[in-house]
Parts: sequence; C-alpha cells; structure tokens
Amino acid sequence: MAGRTIILAGVIAGCAAMASAQRQPTSATPVSGDRQAEARAADTERRMRPDERTTLTHGLWAIPLIPNVKIPAEAVLGAGYITGLPRLGVPALLETDASLGVSYIANLRKDGATALPSATAMGATWNPDLIRRGGAMIAREAKAKGFNVLLGGGINLMRDPRNGRTFEYFGEDPLHSGVLGGAAIDGTQSQHVMSTVKHFALNAQETGRHAVDGRIADDAFRMSDLLAFELAIEQGRPGSVMCAYNRVNGAPACGSDYLLNRVLKQDWRYPGFVMSDWGAVGALDFAIAGLDQQSGAQIDKQMFFAKPLAEAAARDPAYATRLQDMNRRILRSIYAVGLDANPPAKGPIDVAGNAALARAVEDEGIVLLRNRNALLPLSKAVRSIAVIGGYADAGVLSGGGSTQVQPEGGPAVSLPMGGEGPLAKYNNQTYHGTAPLAAIRALASKASVKFVDGRYPAEAAAAARAADVAIVFATQWMAEGMDVPDLSLPGGQDALIAAVAAANPKTVVVLETGGPVLMPWLDRSGAVLEAWYGGARGGDAIAATLFGDVNPSGRLPVTFPASLDQLPRPALPYAGMVDRDFAAGLAAGKSYPIDYDIEGADVGYRWFARKGLAPLFPFGFGLSYTRFDHGPLKVVGGASPRASAAIRNVGQRGGSEVAQLYLVSTPAGPTRRLAGFAKVAIAAGATTTVMIPIDPKLLAESRGGKWSMAAGRYGFALGRSATDLGPVVTITLPARQWR
Repeated sequence: MAGRTIILAGVIAGCAAMASAQRQPTSATPVSGDRQAEARAADTERRMRPDERTTLTHGLWAIPLIPNVKIPAEAVLGAGYITGLPRLGVPALLETDASLGVSYIANLRKDGATALPSATAMGATWNPDLIRRGGAMIAREAKAKGFNVLLGGGINLMRDPRNGRTFEYFGEDPLHSGVLGGAAIDGTQSQHVMSTVKHFALNAQETGRHAVDGRIADDAFRMSDLLAFELAIEQGRPGSVMCAYNRVNGAPACGSDYLLNRVLKQDWRYPGFVMSDWGAVGALDFAIAGLDQQSGAQIDKQMFFAKPLAEAAARDPAYATRLQDMNRRILRSIYAVGLDANPPAKGPIDVAGNAALARAVEDEGIVLLRNRNALLPLSKAVRSIAVIGGYADAGVLSGGGSTQVQPEGGPAVSLPMGGEGPLAKYNNQTYHGTAPLAAIRALASKASVKFVDGRYPAEAAAAARAADVAIVFATQWMAEGMDVPDLSLPGGQDALIAAVAAANPKTVVVLETGGPVLMPWLDRSGAVLEAWYGGARGGDAIAATLFGDVNPSGRLPVTFPASLDQLPRPALPYAGMVDRDFAAGLAAGKSYPIDYDIEGADVGYRWFARKGLAPLFPFGFGLSYTRFDHGPLKVVGGASPRASAAIRNVGQRGGSEVAQLYLVSTPAGPTRRLAGFAKVAIAAGATTTVMIPIDPKLLAESRGGKWSMAAGRYGFALGRSATDLGPVVTITLPARQWR
C-alpha cells in the first residue's frame, strides 16, 4: 500500500555518446489527457445508473484479516480492490504495493516476487533508462499475478534523513527525483498497468504522519517538493496521484483544496484521478477538495465515498457535479492506460531475467565513498578474508513496511521487531537476495574466507587481525511507520567497525542503509561502499564491485551530513511521541506544525550551500576505479537551452561518469541548483561528448504560482558533485514567464 503502517485496534502492530540522459518535456506544455480516453470516459459516465455512480469512488483493503470485511472472490489479495462495472465493460482495479517490486503482503498470497534495490539505490544510478526498465519489470510481474494497478512512483524529497521511508524515495533534488520517478511510472504504464505517483505531498517524516502539519510558502513549495511531482507527472503521465497522510499548511493532504484542486488539477491540468492513502480520509467534503477515490475505505471512520457520497449528490448539485468528474477522471485513466483492453492474466514469471535486471540496478547504484591507497578493487588472489557482520552469510537487508518484497520461499532471515496480532510480522526486519559471503567466496575461490557474525567486537577484531583483508557489513534498517532516532549505525556497529579498522588497516566497510549515516570511524577505514538495500541479486553485485568485475558508477542522490547539527532541524520534530498521543492532541484541537520554511526550496545540498556547511559526503559524489577529465563546458540559450562537454576516460579501464550540470548564478545572485545530468559509459582512453537539455523551470523562480525568468546573466558549471564544480560559463537569457 502506498503508505501505511496502520493500527487497527491491535490487529496490526506497527503495521547512458549519452548512455542515459533525462527526457525533459517542454516546460510550457501542459499535461493533457488522451482525447479518445476522455471521450470514452464521458460516454461511459453518462450511461452509469444511479446505483453505479459510487462504485469506482471507493475500494477496500484486500486482505482477509480485517474484522467483518468480506473479500470478493475476484479480488487478488493485496493492497486494494475497486469493484468494476461489467455491464459497461469497466474492469475492476486490482492494486498492489510495488515501488520496489510486488509486495509480500505478509505472505498471504503464498508467492514471491523480484525485489529491485531500494529507491535510494535507484536514485544513485542516475540512469532513467534503467529505472524505466525496472518499472516495466515490476508491472509485468504484477500483471502475471493478476494486478493492474501499481501503488508505486514514490518521489518525495528527503528533507530529513531520519525519515523511515527515505529508502522508498529517489533523493533530495526535484529534477533528479522527478526525472527518475517519471521514468519508473512510464515503464510501468508501458505494460498497460496503471501507476500512481506518491505521496502528494511533503511526506517528510513518519513520526506523527497522520497529524504533523508541514508549513511552507507556496513559491518555495513549487520550487522543491511540488516541482518533483510536476516533472514526474509531465514525463510519466501517471493514471493516479496518491495523496499523503500528513497535513500541508493546515489541511489534510487528502482534503487539501490547495494541493488537489488548485495546484494539481488547475495549474498543472492533471487529467487523472487522486486516490487517498489507506486510512487517510476524514470526511465527505474531501471530495469537494479534490479527492476522487477513497482507498481501503473500511479502515477509515466511515465509507464516505459510498452511500454518503451518493446521498449528497442526490441533494446537492455541487456534489453531483463533483461525482460526475470523479467518475470521468477514474474512467479516463483506465482507458488511457489500456486496462480494459489489456487485462492481467496469471502466468509464468521470468525469474532469472528479472533478477538480472535487479542486479544491473544494484551494479550501477553502489557508491564508492572512500578508497584509501586504492585498496579496491581487491585482488582475486588474496589469501585470506574476514567477512564480518550484517548477516552477510544469508542475504542483504531490505526496508520494511508496505514496499517489502520477498522471493519465492520467503526471506533468508526474518527478525521480529515486536508487536502482536496476525500481521505483526508485516514489519519484520528481513534479509533476502543473494548472500555476499557466498559471492565473495565464488570470486576469491583460492582465499580462506572466514565469517564472523560481529556480535562481539573483540572476536571480530581478532579475525580481522589474522586476515589480509577485513570486510565489515554494516546495516541500518528503516521501515514505514517509524523514523530512526539518529544517524548512527544501530546495535553497536560503529564500535565494531572502529575495532576492526584498528586491527586491520585494510578494512572495507559495506553499508546497507536506507539513507545517510554518520561515520565516526571513517578516517580509520580503508574503503567504504554504500550498497543501500541491494534487492534480489544484491550480494552478487556487492562482491563484483569489491573485486572489480564491476566498476562503481553510483553517485549519491542525497547529502550525507557530518553531524545532525548541520540539518535544518537537528532534532526530529515530535520525536518520542506515539500515535495515541497525536490522536489525543488532534481530538483536543492541538496542531503539530513543522516549519519547512527554515530551508524552503533549499533542500539538501542547497541548504548546505546556503549555510556554507561542509557535508561528510556531498550530493552527486562517488568514486570510480578509473578517472575522467571534463572538457570545456558549452551552454546554448534560446527556447530550449542545453549544455555540452567532452568527457575523457584517462584511466586504464572502462567506466561510467555522471555529468552533473549546476546552475550557480542568476540575475538575482549566487545559487546552487541541479539543472541537468547525463550518465555516459566511456571505454579506457576514449572521449565522449555529452549533451544535457535544460528544463527552463530549473532556471526560473515561482512567483504566485507562475514561473518567472528574469532577463540577464545565468552561470553554469559542470560538476562531479554539488561541491566539486568546474569553471563557470555564463550566458544571457531573455525574460520569460509561464504557468
């Protein structure tokens, strides 16, 4: 499900010249619906009987563990089911959580699926074409399981690295997230499976997610979080938008006239429909505010979009008109994506092919953060290796919650995280995919490889001291419904790494984390790989990178702070409070605001640039086993501005570079903003010219809901990261304004 760890009376406890450049639509082109789909939707809506008019406007959570809820026989166990209209040829909507693969739903279906690496790993690839293929793969698997809607496309920006859902999102930059998110959506819908884009909007933390109220000025909002959604919708054209749990500027996101009517449907001309998150509808008038479909309606206080909506439409012309529009929007998306003509059919899945794609994503997503004295890649002739910690003998970590994916047969390791009831294991900490230990042994077949679980630092240090190389696997589990309290590695792992690094200077740290972590042991380590959550073939990809079969090409999609004090909010808002505290407070009229105007549009690396802060590792950073020289940057203006540069691989092996174009000045003064990027594979000694289109929105400012570019000089620089920039090139651009 798109967003939830829901508490149901104790039932649920915590419940790539250019190999790959972003496709950027002309910014002045509005999102418009397929005219034929719109005409068909209008015709079908006119033929609906009164008793059919709320059929499509609400659905249920299709799991058999909710009291007094009967699951229709035609439903597929999963996130949701919306009854169709067979008389009119309208198919039912069969929904599954699927940001990272078809979700496990606590193994209720007794089947498995292919897990892609986490969205942060996808973000680290900077490769839209690869992410598009991933979206298509998940859609094919979902279709083979009987689903026709994927609750995927999560693109919220990382405003706080402690957010438990950080791993579900692509990163902290609106262009980067919008382009990659749009690619995932486009891939999904290429298979005639509907996709959502979520969670709209400002879903920046899990603590108090039903209660916290994100406060932010409209213009700053439109240049940050909303821009990511706008770009993803332009590129991916999702059939549905899913609203969020949290409040925005005082109103529930799923009942926000500002978000749903004004921004989404009026300003962006979005033609699809808005579905709620599960358990996020609080009143009938959410329909007037722009919500089109109540999801998982049986877990809200009332099925507002069933009988109450029908009765309101019968007596009130405003509701009658709104209900007509709700149906037409839902029908239009069904027809535009082709759900009616291309129904799902259960069938075989290309397990090996899909796992190979998951491996490709992880290969490109692993980021080499440190490589002192060229410790990596390791020689396959190494004599002895100590592999330590992180359940590396079993699999790779995955994030918890509604995006949880497991292979056939279930997880390699499942650690209970507490709770009671039939779905308590819904949020178990799980490991799956291929085991790094086995993959390391396969590549270093002549080495003595010893595994130590890492529970005792002294034991691990002794094993490291006796080995030529020590590889420590460190994990940070994140899950929907809960934030992490800080950015340390839990369970004493920081102390473990320090002890191992002190025992053996040739210590490699492999991080399996949902997002940024602090590294108090960094200066004592030999090398550090950020492997994120590695998916179905994560262990193989990690080993291949360690031994050089893969040249790392990942670049950070998020900034790693040097300390919590560098964050806009050093303390997590409302940390320590639990759901019942928030519920009681809301009932008593209390509000729980979070001031996002502190950073405004300057999210992530832009905040660090504004404050002159030096992060531990900057956005866009990543090392390689080869070196690249960047030639002079050229920038061309006009209606479709673009940049180009020659990039030469001056090393001894092939590799991929991510050319990052940053806007560094406007007529208003200095700035720092990603304006475009391209990932390119280059053979050793070869030179390639990259071409990077520039979306004018990235050069403009939002003013009263309109994009405005002042006439004057604009400066650009090609960078290896947000803090490592080349010479500035300045061009003159004319004034321009558009919505």
